[in-house]
Amino acid sequence: MQMIYNSPNYCVVEFPPQANHLAMMSGGYEIVDKNTQREIFIDGELAAKFREHVQKLIEEEPSLEDVDEFLGQFDILMTQPVVLH
Repeated sequence: MQMIYNSPNYCVVEFPPQANHLAMMSGGYEIVDKNTQREIFIDGELAAKFREHVQKLIEEEPSLEDVDEFLGQFDILMTQPVVLH
Protein backbone atom coordinates (compact mmCIF):
# COMPACT_ATOMS: atom_id res chain seq x y z
CA MET A 1 0.00 0.00 0.00
CA GLN A 2 1.08 3.55 -0.71
CA MET A 3 -0.32 6.87 0.45
CA ILE A 4 -0.95 8.87 -2.71
CA TYR A 5 -2.68 11.91 -1.22
CA ASN A 6 -2.76 13.55 2.17
CA SER A 7 -4.36 16.89 3.05
CA PRO A 8 -5.84 18.31 6.24
CA ASN A 9 -9.21 16.89 5.10
CA TYR A 10 -8.55 13.64 3.20
CA CYS A 11 -6.09 10.81 2.86
CA VAL A 12 -6.00 8.34 -0.04
CA VAL A 13 -4.11 5.05 0.08
CA GLU A 14 -3.59 2.91 -3.02
CA PHE A 15 -3.48 -0.87 -2.66
CA PRO A 16 -1.77 -2.64 -5.58
CA PRO A 17 -3.26 -5.77 -7.13
CA GLN A 18 -2.44 -8.96 -5.23
CA ALA A 19 -2.70 -12.10 -7.33
CA ASN A 20 -2.77 -14.41 -4.31
CA HIS A 21 -5.68 -12.56 -2.63
CA LEU A 22 -9.09 -12.98 -4.28
CA ALA A 23 -10.57 -9.77 -2.88
CA MET A 24 -7.54 -7.71 -3.95
CA MET A 25 -6.89 -9.08 -7.44
CA SER A 26 -7.55 -5.67 -8.99
CA GLY A 27 -6.22 -3.55 -6.13
CA GLY A 28 -8.14 -0.59 -4.81
CA TYR A 29 -8.21 2.69 -2.91
CA GLU A 30 -9.04 3.64 0.63
CA ILE A 31 -10.38 7.19 0.93
CA VAL A 32 -10.52 8.67 4.43
CA ASP A 33 -12.40 11.81 5.43
CA LYS A 34 -10.39 13.05 8.39
CA ASN A 35 -13.10 15.46 9.56
CA THR A 36 -15.88 12.89 9.91
CA GLN A 37 -13.49 10.02 10.66
CA ARG A 38 -15.17 7.87 8.03
CA GLU A 39 -13.71 5.91 5.14
CA ILE A 40 -14.52 3.86 2.08
CA PHE A 41 -12.59 1.21 0.19
CA ILE A 42 -13.23 1.10 -3.54
CA ASP A 43 -12.13 -1.56 -5.98
CA GLY A 44 -13.09 -3.01 -9.33
CA GLU A 45 -14.82 -0.77 -11.85
CA LEU A 46 -15.27 2.11 -9.39
CA ALA A 47 -11.54 2.07 -8.61
CA ALA A 48 -10.72 2.09 -12.33
CA LYS A 49 -12.98 5.13 -12.87
CA PHE A 50 -11.47 6.80 -9.80
CA ARG A 51 -7.96 6.24 -11.23
CA GLU A 52 -9.00 7.75 -14.59
CA HIS A 53 -10.51 10.83 -12.97
CA VAL A 54 -7.49 11.34 -10.73
CA GLN A 55 -5.12 11.12 -13.69
CA LYS A 56 -7.16 13.77 -15.56
CA LEU A 57 -7.26 15.95 -12.46
CA ILE A 58 -3.48 15.72 -12.03
CA GLU A 59 -2.97 16.85 -15.63
CA GLU A 60 -4.75 20.10 -14.69
CA GLU A 61 -2.26 20.74 -11.84
CA PRO A 62 -5.00 21.10 -9.22
CA SER A 63 -4.78 22.86 -5.88
CA LEU A 64 -5.41 20.98 -2.62
CA GLU A 65 -8.87 22.53 -2.61
CA ASP A 66 -9.58 21.12 -6.09
CA VAL A 67 -8.52 17.62 -5.05
CA ASP A 68 -10.47 17.82 -1.78
CA GLU A 69 -13.54 18.94 -3.73
CA PHE A 70 -13.17 15.92 -6.03
CA LEU A 71 -12.79 13.57 -3.05
CA GLY A 72 -15.83 15.18 -1.41
CA GLN A 73 -17.95 13.39 -4.01
CA PHE A 74 -17.32 10.20 -2.04
CA ASP A 75 -18.42 11.59 1.35
CA ILE A 76 -21.93 10.17 1.05
CA LEU A 77 -20.48 6.68 0.50
CA MET A 78 -18.17 6.81 3.51
CA THR A 79 -20.00 4.75 6.10
CA GLN A 80 -17.16 2.89 7.77
CA PRO A 81 -15.76 4.55 10.90
CA VAL A 82 -11.99 4.98 11.02
CA VAL A 83 -10.72 2.82 13.85
CA LEU A 84 -6.96 2.36 13.52
CA HIS A 85 -5.74 5.34 11.47
